[in-house]
Amino acid sequence: MSRAQLFESAGRPLRLIERAVPDPGPGQLLLRVRACAVCRTDLHVVDGELACSHPVVPGHEIVGEVVAAGAGVAAARGTRLGVPWLGWTCGECEWCRSGRENLCPRARFTGWQLDGGYADHVVVDARYAFPLPAALDDVHAAPLLCAGLIGWRALKAAGAAATLGIYGFGAAAHLVAQVAVNEGRRVIAFTRPGDAVAARFALTLGASAALASDAPSPEPLDAALIFAPLGALVPLALRAVKPGGTVVCGGIHMSDIPSFPYERLWGERVLRSVANLTRADAAEFLALAARVPLRIVAEALPLTAANAALARLRRGEASGALVLVP
Repeated sequence: MSRAQLFESAGRPLRLIERAVPDPGPGQLLLRVRACAVCRTDLHVVDGELACSHPVVPGHEIVGEVVAAGAGVAAARGTRLGVPWLGWTCGECEWCRSGRENLCPRARFTGWQLDGGYADHVVVDARYAFPLPAALDDVHAAPLLCAGLIGWRALKAAGAAATLGIYGFGAAAHLVAQVAVNEGRRVIAFTRPGDAVAARFALTLGASAALASDAPSPEPLDAALIFAPLGALVPLALRAVKPGGTVVCGGIHMSDIPSFPYERLWGERVLRSVANLTRADAAEFLALAARVPLRIVAEALPLTAANAALARLRRGEASGALVLVP
């Protein structure tokens, strides 16, 4: 038998269940979960902000080891792999054929349409399971699978920005800030007003300054990354970037963006989102993570603490990442 934390409907806590160990089908792998980080997107699912009408096991920052392989898959038992949010794509549409599989209209996502890693075992598409840097243990590798990957894709979308503002300093920001500093960029952190802990945390990771998200930037920004799911930050970030600058929204869900005067956008400023990830993103970032001395801040918790971990994330009480260890 295998344990799993089951989402049944919005507003209800996850329920710890026992079920038979699932079998992998063709093209799939059965993994024993060694760690699964808790992501704000999981919170969007369990709080009903991402519609989910069927029971599902959340979790999409999975570190696991191969237990069994389905037909057509060659994978040695015990191989350690990472599994991200994007869990399946069709491989046939115009987006898949052009290297933009993150936009596949038939895509299915781990922990939302597909059972995820808040469990002892998980079945995954072998195409979306990646080797992990050997130097990182399970708990510290898990946040790379979403916080790291989405942060990396958002940073790439910002272009060659020398001065970078980061709004919302949680799991993704604490990783991408270190990558940006390693590349020689200047980072300014914008944290929740009154959150002195997050501000101090940002400074320890190389940010040049840390101030409240509703404060004006101390200098014009070349680009801004928004990880907090608060639409009201978009006009503030647009006001902070230089003409020609870019504002990148890094989350899958955000509250409504309030209206703002056109002059905030004028001057060839760019407002864009990033969606999901591609396998190329994973290959690039995981190789980078093996080279850059990232300080990955992660707290291990038992699988039984899944609801408590989500509650802490909801209240903004986590610095770095919370990681469930079955």
